[in-house]
Amino acid sequence: MKVGILTSGGDAPGINATIRGVGKTAINNYGMQIIGIQNGFSGLLYKDIVELTDQSLSGILNMGGTILGTAREKVFRKMITSPDEKDREQIKNAYNELGLDCLVCIGGNGTQRTTWMLSELGLNAVGIPKTIDNDVYGTDVTFGFDTAVNIATDAIDRLHSTASSHRRVMVIELMGHHAGWITLHAGMAGGADIILLPELGYNMKVVIDKINQRMEMGKAYSIVAVAEGVEVPTKERPATYFAREIESQTGYETRETVLGYIQRGGSPSPYDRNLGTLLGGHAAELIHEGKFGRMVAKIGSEITAVPLSDVAGKLRLVTPDNQLVLQGKRMGISFGIW
Repeated sequence: MKVGILTSGGDAPGINATIRGVGKTAINNYGMQIIGIQNGFSGLLYKDIVELTDQSLSGILNMGGTILGTAREKVFRKMITSPDEKDREQIKNAYNELGLDCLVCIGGNGTQRTTWMLSELGLNAVGIPKTIDNDVYGTDVTFGFDTAVNIATDAIDRLHSTASSHRRVMVIELMGHHAGWITLHAGMAGGADIILLPELGYNMKVVIDKINQRMEMGKAYSIVAVAEGVEVPTKERPATYFAREIESQTGYETRETVLGYIQRGGSPSPYDRNLGTLLGGHAAELIHEGKFGRMVAKIGSEITAVPLSDVAGKLRLVTPDNQLVLQGKRMGISFGIW
């Protein structure tokens, strides 16, 4: 069998470990031929490929980024849904001209939706979930998340010393457009006093009251962790908005930190390397068994697969009954609504 692999969307630590997991399993265990499709779905259209061998897949396990390059290809998705049959035929022709028996698509929510669309066109496709945001529906965890949480937690740890030394409020903004998984896990692990998530919203009075209460108790500083997707009434970044409002309403010196793309870069954690390896290996197994139209997933302790039709267009979000949220509440951590 001839299998193509592409990566799409934002980069995440563990992509290369996953490519390696797919490729080495497919080559060594199933005797397949593997080609890498460069620069996302556009590489499929332009047949921008490179052959992947056991040798070329060596030495990439600990590398950040993706050896295949990535892109957010909205034009490609429009072609799939286009009413013009010629657009869809162009995609099919590119797939067939490359002689593919299956296409493995590594990416987040948008990528999994596109992979499902390809499957609906009659192409053999398998998805592998990838995002530091951990918001892909149908899997308990995505590779890249653990590394991002480690980096974010380390940043919060470092802010504690500055905040305590200067008796300041420190606001740190972490990644997560729609889902607050990084902020929740890093906030709890890093000992944040206030954790603000897109899913839960916030009441500014609750935030201010919590900070004042801590100061009245003799706690000289506070750490506020906020997800980038938290909506604020201005066009500012959430960290900027909350830092200004907190200082204005409490009189306490407040500083902001936006961690940004540091959370997505660098070498993946051991957990993410192993998760990518397992997900990639299971993708190769699905291809060998002719089970297409699926996304590999980790559910509980099991590496399994779910239909792409169940995943497409859905998000996995933090809910108020999440165990970390409930435990945080019991410990006196504020989530902006209580």
